Amino acid sequence: MSKQTLDRILQSQGFGTRKGCQKLIEAGEVSIAGASVADPRAAFETDALEFAVYGESWDYREHVYIVLNKPANFECSRKPSHHPGVLTLLPEQFAWRDVQPVGRLDHDTTGMLLMSDDGPFIHAQSSPKKHIPKIYAATAHDPVTPELIASLLAGVKLHDEPAPLAAVSCRQLDDHRLEIVLEQGKYHQVKRMLAAAGNHCDALCRIAIGGLTLAALGLAEGEWCYLDEAQRALLVSGA
Repeated sequence: MSKQTLDRILQSQGFGTRKGCQKLIEAGEVSIAGASVADPRAAFETDALEFAVYGESWDYREHVYIVLNKPANFECSRKPSHHPGVLTLLPEQFAWRDVQPVGRLDHDTTGMLLMSDDGPFIHAQSSPKKHIPKIYAATAHDPVTPELIASLLAGVKLHDEPAPLAAVSCRQLDDHRLEIVLEQGKYHQVKRMLAAAGNHCDALCRIAIGGLTLAALGLAEGEWCYLDEAQRALLVSGA
């Protein structure tokens, strides 16, 4: 961390252009330690810095690491075409600081979605070379059978894939639901694998990445939270 001017701090945290942040400060809308700061050029140490804009408190973060419990009918795109984008579920500051989804969930798929503005983190989480397991709960149209589980574990051939794709693990949850663990992250992979195995996916929810589970976070659909360092370590604990 380092000492920066207040206008640059606000700009880095997603409160607008530098000129816009200067105007915000000069208007008396920014305070530090309860005291209004009207000089955009006033400098502060960013380490553990807390500030308020329009009375709302924020912590300075060099990068943000977020998990969203994605609802259905939201697109994982900064330029959505048919449904609202997931960024509309977050404070607008995150769009300004170029927060983006780590990978994608289909518009009708729910569950754990990572988001960040840290390029190396996004790359590491998205790279197939890392073999990070992603766990899904899938609702099948037809009853789950031992034969279906066996096919998914043995591997099924998908169109345009050179070799069969297999689940890392797979188990039945109830008559129509199964838990499936994948590492590849191919396009529509769970849905396509279920179809190739002779069934159909009616609903899909990502419930965990690595060792971090959605249940442990306690987020309702549409809710989000920051991830701390220990939680981020869990993301690769299964790698």
